[in-house]
Amino acid sequence: MKIALFGASGMIGSRIAAEALSRGHDVTGYTRHGGDVPAGATPATGDLADETTVKEAATTHDVVLSATGPSRTGESHEPWIAAVQNLLDHATGARVVFVGGAGSLLTPEGTRLLDSPGFPPEYAAEARSGAAALDAFRSAPDDVDWTFVSPAPVIAPGERTGRYTVALDTPAGDSVSAEDYAVALVDELEQPRHRRQRFTVAS
Repeated sequence: MKIALFGASGMIGSRIAAEALSRGHDVTGYTRHGGDVPAGATPATGDLADETTVKEAATTHDVVLSATGPSRTGESHEPWIAAVQNLLDHATGARVVFVGGAGSLLTPEGTRLLDSPGFPPEYAAEARSGAAALDAFRSAPDDVDWTFVSPAPVIAPGERTGRYTVALDTPAGDSVSAEDYAVALVDELEQPRHRRQRFTVAS
């Protein structure tokens, strides 16, 4: 499988690349400024917001995968949200898989985590932007083959156990290692079970 991975140098993207490469897939790692990508990936400079880049990635790969996120340095999130829409508009012909956030997951009562009492305020803006991205995916035309993958509320580097649980819109657990999240995502690439759906992963 040929995978175009935007955000390949990040904490989650680098682990997805490593997992996919370990299974024999071809990975092109796109970064905005030519950053380092995991060994074995083909490096490419490209921005998710660029129409030409996304079109080229979609026509030369089976999957276009975004592991990007909005700014964490106080800059506007609008450019990132626009880039998400650009992905949906122009990744024609390829499957689109998106590393989403956990803030849009629902409590058993149906409230989004980001709207729940006690949600960390320092993550609120990022969570709202992640929820906007999910809304964009759910509004995509019927011919867009997408999957949106939310982690558990806590995701951090850790152990690759190869074991995980999944759910749809409510958390499957409290935490997941970035390594096991990558296992679950690549499993979904190889054996699609959540086409035009969001699902979530926990350890």
